[in-house]
Amino acid sequence: MKLRIPRLIRAITAAACVATAPAVLAAGYPAAAVNVVVPYSPGGGVDTVARLVTNRMAEELGQPMVVENKPGAGTNIGMAYVARAKPDGYTLYVASNTVTTNKALYSNLSFDPMTAFKPIGRIGEAPLVVVVNSNSSFNTLKDLIDFGRSNPEGLTFGTAGMGSSGHMASELLLRVADFKAMHVPYKGGSPAVTDLLAGRLSFMAINPIEVVSHVEAGKLRPLAVLNTDGTHLLPEVKTAKSMGVDIESTVWWGLLAPADTPDDIVQKLNAALRVTLNDPEVVEAMKKRGASVHPDAPQEFQAFMEKESTTLSRIIKDAGIKVE
Repeated sequence: MKLRIPRLIRAITAAACVATAPAVLAAGYPAAAVNVVVPYSPGGGVDTVARLVTNRMAEELGQPMVVENKPGAGTNIGMAYVARAKPDGYTLYVASNTVTTNKALYSNLSFDPMTAFKPIGRIGEAPLVVVVNSNSSFNTLKDLIDFGRSNPEGLTFGTAGMGSSGHMASELLLRVADFKAMHVPYKGGSPAVTDLLAGRLSFMAINPIEVVSHVEAGKLRPLAVLNTDGTHLLPEVKTAKSMGVDIESTVWWGLLAPADTPDDIVQKLNAALRVTLNDPEVVEAMKKRGASVHPDAPQEFQAFMEKESTTLSRIIKDAGIKVE
């Protein structure tokens, strides 16, 4: 049999190129600016964390990381944009709780948030705090709950959008404490806080990053922290649990890439994220905002999101929450 050596060599070479393509791609990555999509308006908690973290990651990667705000549709506009993006590591998504809730909330999504992305790593989390306008007649969490029980149409609560951490925490609070309030969703926490400051909302469950300055200025009144240990930002504020309301809820953040992004690029991004989250300046900056960092591996972040999705989807189903 006559062996065609040149053809065999070309075949072996081609196969080797295919096998090493991701590694070669990652070795030169990033060669340009990385676009980072935040699905909320500027100025909110997710936006603040995104800019803090990506500024430091950019130093590690040697290329700018440009934050782009794409709010709307309960974060689905931003999610869909990144889900459809070229999986080359140049378009990333700053995730929060809605990644794990929107499949249960929206029946007409064109993508599944839990499979449309590849996890890079978790960034951190912060406890939520229940706040009211300082002119409100509610001085305690009990005041708010009692009013909601006797006036089922008299309370409104604002959130950063359907399925957001504040939305899920508020719905859980309503169920556990057995009172009523109407949900008013916004395109981010910042515009919701603006309406709370103006007295157009009854209360919010929100991360302390967005409201501590207003509390210190005497414009907002905190009623309870929704975790076990409270927060050093508001050391005098008791937890809901200590007041007999058994609820624990946090807002968390993470970094995702489109599903088919090469693993080598994901690992390179994860490494840069870990360095960032171990930087004492970043840790301190997050702490000042009431948040803690949680550097982990992509697989760990995936497991965390899956657990969150199971828990929050059950809350959504039990409460009969649906968005068409």
